[in-house]
Amino acid sequence: MSSTIIGGRPKGAVLNNSNRRPRPSQAEAETAVRTLIEWAGDDPDREGLVDTPNRVVRAYKEFFAGYYEDPVAMLATTFEETAHYDEMIVMRDIRLESHCEHHMVPILGKAHIGYLPSGRVVGISKLARVVEVFAKRMQIQETLTAQIADTIHQVLKPRGIGVIIEAAHQCMTTRGVRKPGVSMVTSRMLGLFRDDPTTRQEFLSNIGSPRNSIENAHFNPK
Repeated sequence: MSSTIIGGRPKGAVLNNSNRRPRPSQAEAETAVRTLIEWAGDDPDREGLVDTPNRVVRAYKEFFAGYYEDPVAMLATTFEETAHYDEMIVMRDIRLESHCEHHMVPILGKAHIGYLPSGRVVGISKLARVVEVFAKRMQIQETLTAQIADTIHQVLKPRGIGVIIEAAHQCMTTRGVRKPGVSMVTSRMLGLFRDDPTTRQEFLSNIGSPRNSIENAHFNPK
């Protein structure tokens, strides 16, 4: 299955072997964690830290499992027996947990997805899984938003799709400028969601977001 490149990373498929560096072993990864513990100023051999490298590596397998899953395959099963349903389908407040690719600290928030079907629909859990797969990679929020929208648009070919993500970034709430309570909003509108203001406003109303605060944040129709 071919992939589209977004932000230097394959979109819509797992990284294939030609694009992926050889994966370090479990032991090599644990050694790297031990080095970081020592660099931070502690002793990796003391009782409270002796098992930490193993725990961290196991946690990273969960945090970044999205590199080994294919979001396109998750959308492969669709349903056409919908009694000709052609109105908007919206999933809102999808829990999102990702990691900033610049500092590898959490991005925590929620995603909203809406689309206008064109003859077929997908199980709603699959939309949430697409969000999860892309979120479980090192990300910036702008790329994450585009990857989710573009993949659903590519596979389902709806008449329009909108994706909005609202999230807090611990790279700026716990370090650096240290501004807790700040959230970032990004959006990706395609098809009728981009071209038709009425459709776009219906989507924004369905997710309960004020029009101005969302439309003015990272949305610039061409």
